[in-house]
Amino acid sequence: MNFSIQTILENQKYQLIPLQQGDFESLYNVSSDPEVWKQHPNKDRYQKEVFEIFFDGAMKSGGAFKIVEKSTGQILGSSRFYDYNEKENSIFIGYTFYGTKFWGKGINPQIKKLMLDYIFQFVDTVYFHVGKDNIRSRIAMEKLGAENKGEHEIAYFGEPSRMNILYQIKKENWL
Repeated sequence: MNFSIQTILENQKYQLIPLQQGDFESLYNVSSDPEVWKQHPNKDRYQKEVFEIFFDGAMKSGGAFKIVEKSTGQILGSSRFYDYNEKENSIFIGYTFYGTKFWGKGINPQIKKLMLDYIFQFVDTVYFHVGKDNIRSRIAMEKLGAENKGEHEIAYFGEPSRMNILYQIKKENWL
């Protein structure tokens, strides 16, 4: 891999800053609302001991970010790059969540655009795992132009496997 999956990305309003161990408490404050995880495959991540496993996986991925609103410095949520495949020249984006007070404000499309614009400088295909029952995220994927590639059972770091929909965006379709 001749590129970094953990570089600072930003637009006028938001920054994706590489996640650090010291970000745990501030990120947990965003994620401790059960509503955040209601449609996610692993619905109990609002519990501190479960979120600790999620956070540990984020740190070990080497591609996790905290999403920060530049004007306030407030942490809105998190996302990450993961599972780079050199042979396929592909990568995944996912494990994205936002605090409920940031829903419906058009933040996610801006964050995904930052991530996709950056990573398509280096890869040809980006994949996303979206929980089968996560309608809100599935709609978001379709609005981005991602193609539904069918159901797949996904093993999560330290959590049970869950059924997901695999989405794909090809570089030529993004540009």
